[in-house]
Parts: sequence; C-alpha cells; structure tokens
Amino acid sequence: MRRPPRVLLIVSHCVLFPLVACAVADDKADERAITIVALGDSITKGARAGVKQEETFAALVEAGLKQQGAKIEVINMGVGGERTDQALHRLGKDVLSRKPKVVTIMYGTNDSFIDKGTREPRLTVDEFRMNLKSLVAKLRAAGVQPLLMTEPRWGPDGRNGLDENPNGLLEKYMQACRSVAKEEKVPLVDHFAIWTKAEAEGTKIAEWTTDQCHPNPAGHKQLSEAMLPIVKKALMGE
Repeated sequence: MRRPPRVLLIVSHCVLFPLVACAVADDKADERAITIVALGDSITKGARAGVKQEETFAALVEAGLKQQGAKIEVINMGVGGERTDQALHRLGKDVLSRKPKVVTIMYGTNDSFIDKGTREPRLTVDEFRMNLKSLVAKLRAAGVQPLLMTEPRWGPDGRNGLDENPNGLLEKYMQACRSVAKEEKVPLVDHFAIWTKAEAEGTKIAEWTTDQCHPNPAGHKQLSEAMLPIVKKALMGE
C-alpha cells in the first residue's frame, strides 16, 4: 500500500491544529469568572467593627451564586460617605475597567443626609435622580447591566444634623430610585421597602444594624437574600 503523499499529511495537520487551539481557547473562556461590581457607600463596603468582610452582602451574594454552580467574582467597591455624584467621577476608571457583566448601584443615605449646622440635604432629590440616570446610561453604553437598589431603612433611633430620624427624607430619595428603575426598565432590589415592611410587622430592625444605619451580619444576610434571585436573573439577561 502506498503512503499518502507527504503534502496531504501536512495539510491535514494544518486543519487539525486550529481546531485544537479553538477547543483550548473555549475551555479557558469557560473557566473565566463573571464579574459583578457592588457600587455604593459604607453600607455596601460593609466591613467595620462587628462585621467581617466575608459577612458583607457582596461576599454573601458571591458565595450564594457559587453554591448554585456559577463562576462568579463579586468585587466590593463601596466607599464610605460616597454620594451619586462622586460615584459618577470614578465610574470609568475604577468600575468599568473591571469589565463587569452586572453593576449593583445602591446610594441615597449620604445624598439625602442633613449635616449638623445645615438645613438642606447634601444633594437634592432631582440631583440624585439625574445622577442615577447618568450611572445607568453610562453602564449601558459600556455594555454593562445596571441593577438599582434602594438603601436599607434607618433604625428608629437614627438621627441627622437636625436631630430628626433620616427615614422621612430618605424615603423620598428611595422613591426617586424606584421611579428611575421603572422609567429605565432596570432591575430593582427594594431593600428600603423590605425593611419598612419588616418593621411594620414587628421586627426591631435596629437589631439588623451596628449603629441604627450600617447593617450588622444579620442585616447583610437580609440584604443578600433579597438580592440573590434578582442578581441571578440579571446575569441571565432577564
């Protein structure tokens, strides 16, 4: 039996090698973790006295998705004291450079806060609303799925610079967040509504916080449980 011409053997290897290379590339692509960024203030940052990093809602959401078989990395980019206008300034450099698939956005506690010696909040409701719209638009322009979240409710003993409970004013900002989510057709996790309902039904929500404002491990667990099903749908493009 004659051997096949050598040139055919060479051609045959040239055809096979790209297929192998593609298979290897596909395997590597499948191994890459999908990135979620949690964008927000100190409530998002989470870690503080009494709260370990692994107890924050970002870490719990990552763990929950991994338990369901997803290859996920949740990057916690919460910054203490941050408002929506400040989030816009670092969106491109700090957030989009991570190439996330989904970015959760949770602001309002600092935007609506009235400092001691003043009588007006740090940002108006309209400024807050427009900043949220800009965050959504910039993320979508970069091919990223935004997911809006309202802030959790303050405990009953929380106070602002006017010695008033901040919830009355915060609720107006959270309503603006809901409106933006509806207008822009963005997924929403309504923590404020969930915590308000829990309080109305007898839960002492202060016991979900370290200081009437920042969630403790129990509070972060509540946040993560509300987020998981909606984040999962956002990852699936629903």
